Amino acid sequence: MESLKTAKDVVKFCEERGVEMIHLWFVDILGQLKAVAITLRELGTALEEGVGVDGSSVEGFARIYESDLVAMPDISTFQMLPWKVNGENVGRIICDIHNPDGSPYMGDTRFVLRRLVKKLGKEGYTAFLGPELEYFYFKSVKDRSLLDTAGYFDQVPDDIGTELRSRTVEALQAMEISVEASHHEVAHSQHEIDLRYAEALKMADQTITYRYVVKEIARQGGYYATFMPKPVFGQNGSGMHVHQSLFKNGKNVFFDSKDKHHLSKAGRSYLAGVLTHMREITSVTNQWVNSYKRLVPGFEAPVYIAWGQRNRSALVRVPMYKPGKEKATRIELRCPDPACNPYLAFSLCIATGLKGIESAYTLRASVEEDIYEMNAAERKEHEIESLPGSLSEAIDLTAKSKLVKDTLGEHVFTKFLENKRIEWDNYRTWVTDYELNEYYPIL
Repeated sequence: MESLKTAKDVVKFCEERGVEMIHLWFVDILGQLKAVAITLRELGTALEEGVGVDGSSVEGFARIYESDLVAMPDISTFQMLPWKVNGENVGRIICDIHNPDGSPYMGDTRFVLRRLVKKLGKEGYTAFLGPELEYFYFKSVKDRSLLDTAGYFDQVPDDIGTELRSRTVEALQAMEISVEASHHEVAHSQHEIDLRYAEALKMADQTITYRYVVKEIARQGGYYATFMPKPVFGQNGSGMHVHQSLFKNGKNVFFDSKDKHHLSKAGRSYLAGVLTHMREITSVTNQWVNSYKRLVPGFEAPVYIAWGQRNRSALVRVPMYKPGKEKATRIELRCPDPACNPYLAFSLCIATGLKGIESAYTLRASVEEDIYEMNAAERKEHEIESLPGSLSEAIDLTAKSKLVKDTLGEHVFTKFLENKRIEWDNYRTWVTDYELNEYYPIL
């Protein structure tokens, strides 16, 4: 809340609104939400000094002998939850993780993005992002029955999913998160809510909040919402298209009225950077084994590294320019999925683009043909590479990337790769239903 600028402001607000409990939020290295609950009586001290957490119990944080960490509330993120918890009014604040001496903890993924935003600021830039997160509703965690058989933009009378989505939008707006649009997606029981673009760190915070609100509203209705990239065989998976732009002195750095695509030299180099380094960062934008079940041709998820204006088979789309809408000039990266850690994914999206600008990368020609219809020889002729086909391949590419290591820092880079290698080993040794159904009767 913009009017709450100091610890005293927050405490006074909570006293006046009868807030008895405050949840302090932070995320682990995978972007999974964690929380510490404190009472109003402890709020003033927590806002000034932080609250101790055991880092050794949080995925990707600390080893046993360096486990004492501090969750330091970021006062600017305070919001009321738009529902009561056990009959009580509850507030929430997003935290940075510090060392006991007050210095930033290098394993905190929010700090990774904060550090990059600070670097951008020194160069005069502000990065704006606008993600479109898709998700599915199911009957329950145990009952994976879908709630409808509707399709893209369908408006179904008395549709449970539509009601849940509307309640979610209302809750997000109550938490001062601006929603541009919401609609039913292509797959059955799949929905999308688009957030209005915001500065990078604020948007990562909003993305974490969005996921929590979607799941909580579904739970309150007796249903289950999931951001799993590919929960249903034969249906489209869930993506998180990320719209990106850079501003300097209040002006959109990407806009050039004289360019065919209305992209400036900086905008073209930024886009070239994203395309050049995309394979290196895919393990972060698409961080789960299941992510690669979505990244296959034929289900609207882009797998070919190319760009175009109206081409939805390309990895990056540059939306058509509308006269008088210079600020809306942007690129739309279409491969990330909504189950990633947004602090890390947004950091790397920006870092690849910034690398393109700093090194004056040259952007290859756009591709407007349907890439899915091209054969291998035609894709080679257009110099179109593919995204990694598995988490294992993606991890190997990330491990060799200096750009990723420099952006994430040694701690997060190492811990993230360690976690993903364990996940891949667990997956590749698991005997699946597919194997039992396919091979057991004949071998």
